[in-house]
Amino acid sequence: MEEHQHAPTGTATQAATTGVLTKGLTPTSPAQPITTIVGSNAQTISTGITELDRVLGTGIVPGSVVLLAGEPGVGKSTLLLEVASRWAKQPAVTGAGNRVALYITAEESAGQVRLRAERTGALHDTLFLSAESNLDVVFGHVDQLKPSLLIVDSVQTMIAAGVEGVAGGVAQSRAVTAALTTLAKTTGIPVLLVGHVTKDGNVAGPRVLEHLVDVVLNFEGDRHSSLRMLRGIKNRFGATDEVGCFEQQSDGIKEVADPSGLFLSHRGSTPDGTAVTVAMDGVRPILAEVQSLVVPTESKNPRRAVTGLDATRVPMVLAVLSARAGRRTHNCEVYVATVGGMKVGEPATDLAIAMATASAMTKKPLPQKTIVVGEVGLAGEIRPVPNLQRRLAEAHRLGYTRAIVPPTDVALPGMTITSVATITEALAVIAN
Repeated sequence: MEEHQHAPTGTATQAATTGVLTKGLTPTSPAQPITTIVGSNAQTISTGITELDRVLGTGIVPGSVVLLAGEPGVGKSTLLLEVASRWAKQPAVTGAGNRVALYITAEESAGQVRLRAERTGALHDTLFLSAESNLDVVFGHVDQLKPSLLIVDSVQTMIAAGVEGVAGGVAQSRAVTAALTTLAKTTGIPVLLVGHVTKDGNVAGPRVLEHLVDVVLNFEGDRHSSLRMLRGIKNRFGATDEVGCFEQQSDGIKEVADPSGLFLSHRGSTPDGTAVTVAMDGVRPILAEVQSLVVPTESKNPRRAVTGLDATRVPMVLAVLSARAGRRTHNCEVYVATVGGMKVGEPATDLAIAMATASAMTKKPLPQKTIVVGEVGLAGEIRPVPNLQRRLAEAHRLGYTRAIVPPTDVALPGMTITSVATITEALAVIAN
């Protein structure tokens, strides 16, 4: 006898855990074929900061929630005060309504923020400031002012009434973020949140807030450098492979439209022990200078010091130089670093490390206006790298006229491209 399985009938749904049939709720609106649904045509609004707009996509989406994360002291508050200032001083545009910006500071007093605003030139009549940590009071300010931009600094210091836990705890941070997200979606007001990163690199704990917001940006920087990098970690409205460059100055955070200049030494001639490469930070090509110093030593354990580069790849490149090109460094201390605090971790810088080190050993500099790009394999071969055309175009834009690269058919008017298949072929450029 055949057994037949019948699909569930009626208006009840099967409870997965108990097996009890429970009646479903009547939908307020019917489900529709996806092909019949009209997509949102909301236009993005420029923040007035080109580097921030680059990372966001083309600007900020009305009703979106953006979380700006980063370590304490990196400059998150200063950056968002600059955003509020640029927003407030721009004329009203279609889709943005008024240009009233409401800045909520729960970490500093209003007087402290006012002093920073004076220093950075952020004093505008349409920029409103409130030192408040009670979320209900913040909503009251929104009802009164009806701003077109809301900034909350920071989410870890806000308190939601009726929620257990201290400010900054998981429960409070989640409740505050969820409430502000609801506010943004119902009013169309874009909300920018500051979130501090914990010691393990998470925002207010392991993945507590990221899933509640639309965009997560990470603001990175070294306390010993003025450079700041803004990276997209999550973006429901655009790509996450863009990076924005900023510089901490005495009068605030300033965007850097051409960051390559920060990572190159400005000198008339090229000394030995240096090589310029083009690194990719997301989809953005940035020129970086690699310097190498080779010093003879009698130590049985010569030192290898690496700054700004992958510390695991530099010894590998030195080993390839020794085994495949006869450039032995076993009796030398080797110091390799990038200029200007640039941090590069991609294999495309291998050839620059090798060329700079070989140049330092022979005391012969590379030809003027030459860039070096390529990955070095253990067999001494020079391997292809992604985005070579874009890298070369950026170098040519900045005045470089010669490139030493892996085998390629890429051509660029005004640039002499030398393809090398092995490390020995590359080192021959220095010898000649």
